[in-house]
Amino acid sequence: MCERSAIELQLLWRKPGPESRGRRKKYSLDDIVATAIDIADVEGLAALTIRRVASAMGMSTMNLYTYVPGTKELLHLMIDYLYLSYPQRPSETSGWRSKAEAVAEDNYDLWSQHAWIATAAPSRPPLGPGVLRKYEHELHAFDGVPLSDVEKDAALTYLLTFVHGAARAATEAAEVRKSSGVTNAEWWEANGPLLAESVTPEEYPLATRIGEAAGMVSGSAYDPDAAFRFGLERTLDGLAVLMDRYRS
Repeated sequence: MCERSAIELQLLWRKPGPESRGRRKKYSLDDIVATAIDIADVEGLAALTIRRVASAMGMSTMNLYTYVPGTKELLHLMIDYLYLSYPQRPSETSGWRSKAEAVAEDNYDLWSQHAWIATAAPSRPPLGPGVLRKYEHELHAFDGVPLSDVEKDAALTYLLTFVHGAARAATEAAEVRKSSGVTNAEWWEANGPLLAESVTPEEYPLATRIGEAAGMVSGSAYDPDAAFRFGLERTLDGLAVLMDRYRS
């Protein structure tokens, strides 16, 4: 294990290194991580730098480096911190589908509240208490189903991969609304009639008929929440086919 990976694990689990034992620091690591999360939430991930966090904390950049070695490690600490506070909704049903649906909804809500996670979550997650607590909780959705342990892990990954994609699409749509100052509904209201002048039902029969039907329901050209709900049901349907294969 490289030195920085070892330091990151110590930080994730709040284990003091040999050089810091016995020293009393002015700030706690949790205070720094919480400040970094506030910056990312308000200003976006591009604004997250060691210098920016140090300034918000009222400390020097070099002083902040005595707490965390770099931006990558700080980002991992932020993700794990949020996952540690991730709401573990108590299960009110014994059905795997309802539990899996709750897992998907909670992740979608968390990634929507902290949009930067959907674009920053690493493929190799930090092995901190938050990540492991979240993983343990979410695996209960598939506890008792007729799948092998490897398939249970794969089923959870499959579910969260869909949610990650949906949350990222929702985040990008929100960024477009924020930068343009125009909602999807307002954009559709302004551009729909102009598009109708160029796109005729004779030339694009399916696009005009189906596009108009979808636009009437959602009030816009794209509704990320509706896309999430539809896709989640189809994802769960796919897992149900796998479950039934074992029962037949």
